[in-house]
Amino acid sequence: MAKTRPGIITKTKTGKRDLDSYTIRGTNKLVRAGDCVLMRPSDTGKPPYVARIEKIESDARSNVKVRVRWYYRPEESLGGRRQFHGAKELFLSDHYDVQSAHTIEGKCIVHSFKNYTKLENVGAEDYYCRFEYKAATGGFTPDRVAVYCKCEMPYNPDDLMVQCEGCKDWYHPACVGMTIEEAKKLEHFVCSECSLDDDIKRSQNGFPSSPVADAKVESKRRKR
Repeated sequence: MAKTRPGIITKTKTGKRDLDSYTIRGTNKLVRAGDCVLMRPSDTGKPPYVARIEKIESDARSNVKVRVRWYYRPEESLGGRRQFHGAKELFLSDHYDVQSAHTIEGKCIVHSFKNYTKLENVGAEDYYCRFEYKAATGGFTPDRVAVYCKCEMPYNPDDLMVQCEGCKDWYHPACVGMTIEEAKKLEHFVCSECSLDDDIKRSQNGFPSSPVADAKVESKRRKR
């Protein structure tokens, strides 16, 4: 990805003044510094860019510009999209730019990974971020995350997983020889290794929504 997004205005002029807010063109929605927004790409075939507003300012001709910090989608990173990357996953990059405020199409919310996994329903404006990304080097912070299942992959909140009542690890249904439909009907699950122990105490409690939560099998996928 280029260091400057297509269609971005980067020139600065004197006579600028800071603004507390900006009303998105054609709407009554206000955006302020700290808000996350969707910005129109130069290629109409691409999804909108996602950015966090750092500053809003107006020049002597009342042209409003915003200084933004870009979020990258996995496919925009040097490593590309991987299996554990969710459909709504973003990386907060170290790539800053100044762009015309007129390119803002709407507001969105970039949740923490933990908060995103707790959402009952995921809307079109909901995204999440668990990594910061260095655009020049392709490096991530943190550079390691917890892995689950036999496949030893990080958690993808789009995928249903089941938790073993013995070892407490989480598994993809396909990795333990089940279909998603079968997994949804489970009341209890014990992995093949733990099933050898006849003394496992089976909890009668309900199941949690994900490995991030504190307790067992997600019974339905989150709506979009």
